[in-house]
Amino acid sequence: MDMHLLWYVIAGALILLGLAGTILPALPGLPLVFAGMLLAAWVDGFRLISAWTVGLLAVLTLVSISVDIAATALGAKRVGAGKGAMFGAALGTLVGAFFSIPGLILGPFLGAMIAELLRGRELAHASRIGFGTWIGLAIGTALKLALAFAMLGIFVLALLF
Repeated sequence: MDMHLLWYVIAGALILLGLAGTILPALPGLPLVFAGMLLAAWVDGFRLISAWTVGLLAVLTLVSISVDIAATALGAKRVGAGKGAMFGAALGTLVGAFFSIPGLILGPFLGAMIAELLRGRELAHASRIGFGTWIGLAIGTALKLALAFAMLGIFVLALLF
């Protein structure tokens, strides 16, 4: 097998894995997307994907990390969630991933809510924290997906033009 082809296959796999990671919390989504794009640019000798384009993709990756942290923290903080609720939401998302779309939707909410119930909070308060944390995670995920598709668009445009 041609080594260039192997590198492109690996780059494509990183990009696809990264796209999955924008939804699944166990994977660093956009950093993997960026790594795949950087690898593809490197294999090509930065002819089609210039260093400027790679720099722009790197900035978008850093923005995505900041957005993810900020959206989750703001959603949780707005309703008074503690670190336990944040951990519970992340764990709930991981466990929920095994139950397809319903699990990914309910997992963060239930994880944060259970964490708050374990802290001795009342059900109404724990539910409010679970919902607020879920909203923050949902907004963060939506923004990460938007950034992922913006990165893909920039990458494809650089390949075509």
